[in-house]
Amino acid sequence: KMVPRGLRNGGRRAMMAPMTARWGARRWMSGEEKKDSTHFGFKTVPEGLKKGLVGEVFTGVASNYDLMNDLMSGGVHRLWKDYFISCVQPVNGIKMLDVAGGTGDIAFRAVDYVRRNDNTNSTEIDVTVCDINEAMLEEGQKKVFERGYLTETGTDQVKFVQGDAEKLPFDDNEFDVYTIAFGLRNVTDIDQALAEAFRVLKPGGRYLCLEFSRVENPIVGPLYDLYSFNVIPAIGEIVAQNRDAYQYLVESIRKFPPQQELRKKMIQAGFHNAEYENVSVGVVAIHSGFKPLQQK
Repeated sequence: KMVPRGLRNGGRRAMMAPMTARWGARRWMSGEEKKDSTHFGFKTVPEGLKKGLVGEVFTGVASNYDLMNDLMSGGVHRLWKDYFISCVQPVNGIKMLDVAGGTGDIAFRAVDYVRRNDNTNSTEIDVTVCDINEAMLEEGQKKVFERGYLTETGTDQVKFVQGDAEKLPFDDNEFDVYTIAFGLRNVTDIDQALAEAFRVLKPGGRYLCLEFSRVENPIVGPLYDLYSFNVIPAIGEIVAQNRDAYQYLVESIRKFPPQQELRKKMIQAGFHNAEYENVSVGVVAIHSGFKPLQQK
């Protein structure tokens, strides 16, 4: 069964390795330099470089992003995203922000969910996609017209805004729901991204994150690693002519905090009722939390 029952509170179970030389690992950094370093896949790089390196990854794969997701996951990523939206349960009238969602997969699913489940004839959900990468946003904007995501007056049902998850271009207390799917592991400072999510949510607003996570099953884990490190980069090389990008994506998953650690980070950021659910034996996990109604 792909989806375990219910969100569990702290449950036990729940891609550019050798880049070019100019992106090379800074393993030799010492003392003061290491204080301002971070990981880029399995490499250690100065914090100031990571955004640019990640940007190059996604600019390089943007045109093949959806196809590659299908090939790498056998289409299962669609089921994960569908289930994620069923956890969000968007309704008419809410204001939703989807961060790092450039191609629009989550935003369009939110609109579709409201269309299917709301009894009114109009869809009044307000969805904004915010992504730091212009090429990814362009891919998402194409779909607005290709798939007819327009209001009765002809305006876009989904808005696209270029912005950084660590410094969002939005006001405090602006959104009812904040979602981020397969994007949190690519930010330089996860704690800062969580702080920004908390800031832009309205009191009572909900934070939801869908991300690759930690497989603890002793049988599935090694098989998953074998597939990830051997098959996924090879697919990237054949389909997108970019093995390094998909090698980075695989490595970034392994460097991402495990389920319980991310839950603790959410609590430290101020979220209440922080919990997570493992999906597909922990290949991905959904984390959820709420901004309290009353601030301290």
